[in-house]
Amino acid sequence: MYSVFEKLLLEKGLSVYRVAQNTGISTVTFTNWKKGKYTPKVDKLQKIADCLGVSLDYLMTGEDANEKKYYFSAATAEAAQEIFDNPELHALFDAAKDSTPDDLKLAAELLKRLKATNPDG
Repeated sequence: MYSVFEKLLLEKGLSVYRVAQNTGISTVTFTNWKKGKYTPKVDKLQKIADCLGVSLDYLMTGEDANEKKYYFSAATAEAAQEIFDNPELHALFDAAKDSTPDDLKLAAELLKRLKATNPDG
């Protein structure tokens, strides 16, 4: 969790000292958190998240629970990445970029029908 905090500090150009000032949390708390001696309680974590402009979920996990993901599962994302990385299959992505909206709707309908005939795949 502290690594997410450090990443956010870098992204936002802030220091621990500045966050401590803005939240009223002592720098000792941050030092102990970094060393693994202490994990701030939820109320302090919320103050830190608010100061950094992120959700509490994001501060704690590096992921925003409310963020919509393009793929519903990691397996689907992995399969799509494999297709994208394969030069022969990459044509599927290239073909879609010049497609008309009707072509894309037709392709989407075809995928839906394939999924309906094979719900486990």
